[in-house]
Amino acid sequence: MTCKILITLSILLSFSACKKTQDAEAETKTEETISQNLSEKSITELKYVEYALDAKTEKAIAEWQEYFQLETVINNVKKADLTFFYDNDKNIKTLLRDLKKDIPKEVNSDATLARISALETHLYKLKSLSNLESTNKNELLSTIKDFLISFSNFNFQMNQKIEADNINIVKP
Repeated sequence: MTCKILITLSILLSFSACKKTQDAEAETKTEETISQNLSEKSITELKYVEYALDAKTEKAIAEWQEYFQLETVINNVKKADLTFFYDNDKNIKTLLRDLKKDIPKEVNSDATLARISALETHLYKLKSLSNLESTNKNELLSTIKDFLISFSNFNFQMNQKIEADNINIVKP
């Protein structure tokens, strides 16, 4: 009788241990699958217009540290490195808050703030999709493309603001 109980307990223990191992393996495989399927090459193949900063704009924002932190995040996303979006809520909120708060007066306009809001929306969308297990590669690539486009439009808007401020029309 005691032997039957011991055999039954050992079988149950082995099944429960196998299940925990399978769950842990499935979780790591999901992260590996997304990162393995998502490569730098697949991101560089995305078609969108990328605007770089003008020299005058770069000079105007030279002291804006939050922009350069965001640019680092963008460069990492282009390399298919989405680690910034994993369990980093506090840093993301701080970055976005400070990005809006410390905007240089040379590029500060309603249109620029609107681009920052659009960028914020796409950043949060990318964060949520990169943390989901059910996200497929195409959804993630589409969201990355939207995020990169919003950053490019942000750069374009800052260039436009600097350019508009530098136009001097002389009236006769």
